[in-house]
Amino acid sequence: MNKCTERLFNGLIKENPTFVLMLGMCPTLAVTTSAINGLGMGLTTTVVLVMSNMLISMLRKIIPDSARVPSFIVIVASFVTMVQFLLEGFIPSLYDSLGLYIPLIVVNCIILGRAESYASKNPVLPSIFDGLGMGLGFTVGLTAIGMVREIIGSGKIFGWKIMPASYEPITIFVLAPGAFFVLACLVAVQNKVKAAKAKGGQQEAASGCDGSCASCGNGSCGKAVFSVEKQEGK
Repeated sequence: MNKCTERLFNGLIKENPTFVLMLGMCPTLAVTTSAINGLGMGLTTTVVLVMSNMLISMLRKIIPDSARVPSFIVIVASFVTMVQFLLEGFIPSLYDSLGLYIPLIVVNCIILGRAESYASKNPVLPSIFDGLGMGLGFTVGLTAIGMVREIIGSGKIFGWKIMPASYEPITIFVLAPGAFFVLACLVAVQNKVKAAKAKGGQQEAASGCDGSCASCGNGSCGKAVFSVEKQEGK
């Protein structure tokens, strides 16, 4: 796995900012009343992440250590302002839905954290993929939470009615407490899946089976017996 692919996988799965690192909780809990809001906030943050990582990486040898954090904030704020104007001009409905949380992207701990820990220390291309991976991971997290809240809380998804007319929406899920419930459940599901995979990996390692039956001396292994019988034409 090359470095760029690794950074993309890292942000999406291994260190997902929403479900693993638990970063950016303010917009995560506040704007995910619907799937479209979560998707919009996630993609907006992704654009700012990629652009700011790219520019900070390009200027990493020029920015003095004494003015590092203020410089990062100025760079991020410039891109946030551009994105804010673009949303206001071309997607006013999304701009109105996200409201105050668009300018608050400037102080989002995901963006400043990646600028400080990665972009300021690494070349441009890996920094771009780092920002892309973290941004897409954040987008997936927000969209997933928004979808669950919207389906349960209003019977819709991306504004489309999908539940039958007899369905009674549970309105608490489109209110503030619903965000905590859904986030907790999704994190629990993810941890359960990861724990099951880790347990399976440990059991396979303990058994001494590496999947290579040709070099396996364990005669009691069912895989080895099957492999030998197959080679003998039985």
